[in-house]
Amino acid sequence: MPDEKKPVPGDAVKRIQEIARKEGVHLPPLVAEELRTKLHNLKLSPGEAQRIVREVARRYRRAEVDAHESVGILAAQSIGEPGTQMTLRTFHYAGVAEMNVTLGLPRLIELVDARRVPSTPMMTVHVDRKLRADRDAVQNIALQIEVTTVPDVASIGTVVEDLTVVITPIAARLSERGIRRAELLAALGENLDLRLFEIGDGPGGGETRAIEIHLKESAPGASKTKKEEMVEEMPFKKLLIASEEAKAIRIKGVTGIRRALIRKEKDEYVIYTEGSNLESVLEIPGVDPVRTTTNSVFEIYRVYGVEAARAALIHEANRTLAEQGLGVDIRHLMLVADVMTNEGDIRAIGRHGISGKKTSVLARAAFEITAAHLLRAAITGEVDELKGVAENIIVGQPITLGTGAVNLVYKPLGSPGPSIPAPPPPPKAESTALPPADAAAEEA
Repeated sequence: MPDEKKPVPGDAVKRIQEIARKEGVHLPPLVAEELRTKLHNLKLSPGEAQRIVREVARRYRRAEVDAHESVGILAAQSIGEPGTQMTLRTFHYAGVAEMNVTLGLPRLIELVDARRVPSTPMMTVHVDRKLRADRDAVQNIALQIEVTTVPDVASIGTVVEDLTVVITPIAARLSERGIRRAELLAALGENLDLRLFEIGDGPGGGETRAIEIHLKESAPGASKTKKEEMVEEMPFKKLLIASEEAKAIRIKGVTGIRRALIRKEKDEYVIYTEGSNLESVLEIPGVDPVRTTTNSVFEIYRVYGVEAARAALIHEANRTLAEQGLGVDIRHLMLVADVMTNEGDIRAIGRHGISGKKTSVLARAAFEITAAHLLRAAITGEVDELKGVAENIIVGQPITLGTGAVNLVYKPLGSPGPSIPAPPPPPKAESTALPPADAAAEEA
């Protein structure tokens, strides 16, 4: 009917949480919202929806962790034991034979050690929706991302007799990289030390005309740097200096991205990069900032913050284990990521991070550098309260988890119960009646 009111999403979430509360469960807002979305898409009757909510609430209650459960020890064992079955190799990434990426145990160690730079950094760059199926447009974006140096588009040679470096652009490479000779010339002028060298045109014409780099004579009496003095004393070294500087000059591209490869996945083209620079890549027009990602957790932390870094840790660890065919409950990985990021930055799990900052002396000593921890604790007079798992196991007493978290008192069947003092008798009220006559006579 036209005047019928549409259901408000917030009201539906409240009803879901009310039904769950009747089952003795408090559903988190995100779970309730996701459940509301799924139920709305299924278009069920109210009775069917209630039965589904009750079943979800019951399963959620069964999935909750028991009180006094040693979740940290379980997480460590659940990740560490499958880790012994992981390989130590580096595999080709996603069928792209030209690119390798670290997988298996080395990748898992990188994540928990919070390495700032992965051993094989890489990015997966997605483009905007309107450009996904246009290979030429994706190719142009890849050319803007991939670093192009002078040797990529020109040959570099030396003329010893003239003490000259000759850079000859190659037309096919210039066209492939989308670069003009003017850009090459400008990059040389910006990056070479013009106090030592001067740049001029060489033989040829058009886009392939050679570029010559000559030694620049310093003015008489002018102050000279050590580098200038060395060049003048040994002019032949100018060839080596100019040649090496020219080879390292970046004409265009994002710093840190050595290669960019395009691969078609389903109905879109995706760019895979060797090297990572998330902040600079996101500034390129046409790049989708929502789906573009990197395997460098610290870059995600710098660009998006600690919550995004936490999600990246969970995703990378889960993917690394899944690629090896190992199924680990994601809640163990979530716990590890929470511990690593709960102070607002990313901390390693090791003696320089979480394990090295435990309050228990014995727990720190049980991890690494035992003698140093014990000596420092003895000098500073630290006291161990023996509240954790490791320290109680070390001293040989029950841990305060599970059955060790409660104290039981046994009372034999025939033993007398505790003596309870009887309540005092109520005070007698004073009588106001007159004494009998015989008693009065005796008193007389």
